[in-house]
Amino acid sequence: MEDTDETLDALGLLCPLPVLKARKRLKSMPAGALLRVLADDPAAIVDVPHFCAEAGHKLLSREDANDHQVYLIQKSS
Repeated sequence: MEDTDETLDALGLLCPLPVLKARKRLKSMPAGALLRVLADDPAAIVDVPHFCAEAGHKLLSREDANDHQVYLIQKSS
C-alpha cells in the first residue's frame, strides 16, 4: 500500500460515522494528500466509494484486512 499522510481509525463505528469522520479529516488536509481509513461497518463498502464519488475525492484502493476494510482516499483539489 502507498504511503499515507494520515490514518483514520473508524473501527467499531456504524454508518454514517466512518464517512462523516473521513469528510471532517479530509477538510483539514491539503489537496493530493492520502487518507487511509480503517472501517468494519458493512455499509462502508457502499458508503465510502459513494462519498468519494460525490465529493470528488479519488478512491485509490479498497483492501480486506482480517476483520475490516482499508480504504485509501486521495483528497481532491
